[in-house]
Amino acid sequence: MKKILLSTVACATMMLAANSNYKYEITPTFGGALTEGNLGLDRNYANGGLSLGFNQFDSFIDQVELGFLRSIEDVDYEGTNSDTGITRIFTNLVKEYELTSDVSLYTLVGAGVEIFDTEDNGNQDGIFGEYGAGVKYKVADNFALKFDVRHLIEADHGDNNLLYNVGFAIPFGEVSKPAPVVEAPAPVVAKPAPVAQAPKDSDGDGVIDSLDECPNTMAKAKVDSVGCMTLVNLNINFDTDKSVIKDSYNTRIVEFANMMKANPKLKATIAAHTDSVGSDAYNQKLSERRAASTVEALKALKVDPSKITATGYGETKPVATNTTAEGRAENRRVEAIMVK
Repeated sequence: MKKILLSTVACATMMLAANSNYKYEITPTFGGALTEGNLGLDRNYANGGLSLGFNQFDSFIDQVELGFLRSIEDVDYEGTNSDTGITRIFTNLVKEYELTSDVSLYTLVGAGVEIFDTEDNGNQDGIFGEYGAGVKYKVADNFALKFDVRHLIEADHGDNNLLYNVGFAIPFGEVSKPAPVVEAPAPVVAKPAPVAQAPKDSDGDGVIDSLDECPNTMAKAKVDSVGCMTLVNLNINFDTDKSVIKDSYNTRIVEFANMMKANPKLKATIAAHTDSVGSDAYNQKLSERRAASTVEALKALKVDPSKITATGYGETKPVATNTTAEGRAENRRVEAIMVK
């Protein structure tokens, strides 16, 4: 049995993912079982096993877990010369609660079946229910440590077992991203030869240099009639129910931070938004966490804290439909509202 478990772990550790946005999670586990005193079994014995998690998106449940646990050594029956091995196969629903970008708590509830190699002392094959809680620590994008405790209640006699497990979670199956929208090129219109040189717009904000009171505008920022920025999309697209900024969105934040530092008079309100998944109250709090997360990123880039404030609008100001995954992704955004 030990050789089988070790081989399983070795195979699983090769299935590393290159992205934290994944469909599945495989977790080799080791731990033990503390049995109720009236079961006539060893009070404490070691277990090993494997579980496969199916991550759920746009759902209240974060993961569906399928797995098995097997006693590593023979488990003795007290008062007899008999022993047994115990196999448990289970299915659980898992909900995760993010504490920081690396640490989260999770709860689980589910059911399964336990099988005894040798039935004795009233211990028989049967169905059990279970519930539990654990901690997950993300070591890297492709590896996390998990520890949980599970209470098993056997259906026929109400027998109790307490399981404690340490797992090594390895994600795989990267989620495909929507294809980028390619804009059709503007039709080529023949123009008459210019009589005089056209007025110059150096920063491309639509306001000519002679009228532009705010040169060097960031690309794709909205400006007023004199070329000063009014709204900047920071191009941060959060995952559902998350407030952590991924490294892939840092370029726009750095550009915005440099612009704020180069213009001492500028101030900004960092406004964050959510899609419509979840309650109004929850989405309001989530948007406030996203705004605060962005402000902290700007502070880390040496932007004066007195120049930036955070606010959240929840799901109240969508820019796209919430009926599609792409539309909901656009609505999970952060914008900077500029103040002169």
